[in-house]
Amino acid sequence: MRRPLEGVRVLTIEHFGAGPYATQLMAELGAEVIKIESPSLGGDASRPTGPFMLGEHDSQYFQTFSRSKKSAAVELKTHQGRADFERLVAGADAVVNNLRGDQPVKLGLTYEALKAINPAVVCGHLSAYGRGNSREAWPGYDYPMQAECGLMSLTGEPDGPPARMGVSIIDFMTGSTFAFGVVSGVLSARTTGLGCDIDVSLFDVALHQLSYPAIWAMNERHPTDRLPAGAHPSLAPVQRVKTKDGYGQLMCMTQKFWLELCAIAERPDLVADPRFADLAARRANRPALTEAIDALFATRTTAEWHALFAGRVPFGPVNGLFEALDNPFVAEIGMRDMVEHPDRPQGLHMLAAPVKVDGNRMPGRRAPKLGEQTEELLG
Repeated sequence: MRRPLEGVRVLTIEHFGAGPYATQLMAELGAEVIKIESPSLGGDASRPTGPFMLGEHDSQYFQTFSRSKKSAAVELKTHQGRADFERLVAGADAVVNNLRGDQPVKLGLTYEALKAINPAVVCGHLSAYGRGNSREAWPGYDYPMQAECGLMSLTGEPDGPPARMGVSIIDFMTGSTFAFGVVSGVLSARTTGLGCDIDVSLFDVALHQLSYPAIWAMNERHPTDRLPAGAHPSLAPVQRVKTKDGYGQLMCMTQKFWLELCAIAERPDLVADPRFADLAARRANRPALTEAIDALFATRTTAEWHALFAGRVPFGPVNGLFEALDNPFVAEIGMRDMVEHPDRPQGLHMLAAPVKVDGNRMPGRRAPKLGEQTEELLG
């Protein structure tokens, strides 16, 4: 199948999560993504991240973020390595990195440094705090961004401590934003013949995720507080519910869904109750609504509610990791695949690419061994 980014070449100096996630999205959409890795440093710093290793300089963690890419062993700080790098730049559409904000200038990775070699090259910089500010030289990762940008203060129960997301969601959001920015720059360069610098930071993206609570805070000085059961600040009932055997997530975002819920549950009394008559009333009487909802959902199992609501009321079971991955629907839509790996003869189970093209999910291939394509690219 043809992939949308076929013919696009991206050089990347990257480590760990956000940058590699961005370039993996591009690679699985067809771009030729070449990891520029220093063999003296062992390549991408995530290669030895355990506990599940795959031979030398490889791990299941590394495979998670570098599928479908190539690797060139290049010592960027040596004369020969710089010469090899510049040979690759001459034929590249983009050169990207996720280093500290002060490093691109020092390593000659900016548009100013590379435009003489390739005027159309797009130079993408993903950093913790951005460039050209008082924190550009600071290291930074996902979790501190969730903390400082207020996201942890919005997560968890009212009487509990602030909590982070269970995965590095800011890395993934920043990576997605970065991929969009870089591809946008490449699209412009192919039209104008001129490249540019693209900057995205973890801090900027984390702050941007505050969304409407930020707008309310800036304009009305309204504090969006954590609510019991992770309830939505405006809409009700939109919250976690306790079922007979576990938990589910209910989302009655509209009056239609509320009425449908009451009909399925055969509870006309809830419809007739003036405290729950419309969205404003349900929001104003949230404690009473929660009490009624909890009593209702305790009468059936999570699976029974899921089956009853199927396609009529938005509801999802709160699954554990194994349950989520073994969900028959995941198999139906093909969100798991298997890649071949020389150090795992039985193959490596992975999550498939989340983008479909013409209804088809693009098959992935394993991440490269350190310097695996050096001869192919530079020989």
